[in-house]
Amino acid sequence: MVDELIAVEVAYATPERQVLIPVSLAANSTVEQAIEVSGILQEFPEIHLSQQKVGIFGVVCNLDKIVSSEDRIEIYRPLRQNPMEARRGRLQK
Repeated sequence: MVDELIAVEVAYATPERQVLIPVSLAANSTVEQAIEVSGILQEFPEIHLSQQKVGIFGVVCNLDKIVSSEDRIEIYRPLRQNPMEARRGRLQK
């Protein structure tokens, strides 16, 4: 029996560029497997999955979450500044 393939996308953005990589992988694959298959970890060596959050369509999830067809897996960079503090700083100026 042949495993069914599903299509997902892996997304990552830096201040300079955004990358969206389409990936085909076996059904019942995890977020972590999709990220590995995408090759994004080689393209962006600064990504550390043990330290950064990941999500699907803006909802944070674990690396062992099973992906569904057409999911967009996102790798989030740490924030440099708390958004609330940044807003307060802009309002005080």
